[in-house]
Amino acid sequence: QVQWTESGGGLVRAGDSLRLSCVASGRPLTSDSKAWFRQAPGKEREFVAAVIWNGEIKYADSVRGRFTISNDNDETSMNLQMNSLKSEDTAVYFCASARGLYPASHYTNASPYNYWGQGTQVTVSS
Repeated sequence: QVQWTESGGGLVRAGDSLRLSCVASGRPLTSDSKAWFRQAPGKEREFVAAVIWNGEIKYADSVRGRFTISNDNDETSMNLQMNSLKSEDTAVYFCASARGLYPASHYTNASPYNYWGQGTQVTVSS
């Protein structure tokens, strides 16, 4: 079992930056894919970014060029650097990991992800 714990959320102004971190307890594998999702009030959970088991990195169109996902070559942690934040980035952000070697296209959906954190709130004021 793997349990992720997010940190780094908060209240910022539009244009500011935040760095979210996530740390695992348990036994993540180097081959696990890792991702960030977010859920805004009244909306479904949506994909933000992922580091896939084959080394590929994916971003949602809405964050590409502003957000950067990393794991520092450490299977027990992952980060999300968020720059040029917008009010529409306001959401609860979740980190997650997936065990299994699916095609890369699968990892922009929540279904492959086995382990999730509890989420951290990011609020961007305009």
